[in-house]
Amino acid sequence: MVSPPHAESDTHASSVHSFIVKLWLEPPADKSARATWHGSITHVPDGNRQYLRELDDITDFIGQYLLGEGAEIRRGGRVRRWLRRWGRGLGAGAMT
Repeated sequence: MVSPPHAESDTHASSVHSFIVKLWLEPPADKSARATWHGSITHVPDGNRQYLRELDDITDFIGQYLLGEGAEIRRGGRVRRWLRRWGRGLGAGAMT
């Protein structure tokens, strides 16, 4: 069996970052209001957690760990578009 390039077994533990992103829908207080997205992101190796106010907070949080290793971070990309489409499919308001 051939391993794909950059397989986890080929990387140094210090350069591997895992994140858990949790998003949930807060029901509105009354039927005339829109539901609100909330979320958090956790860096698994050190347990650092941040609550999310905007989708760009995900990129900002991950960027803290990757910029020091030479990664280029772009804001407002595919993740934002995917989450907006996903939220619309549920008929709910989207996180900004």
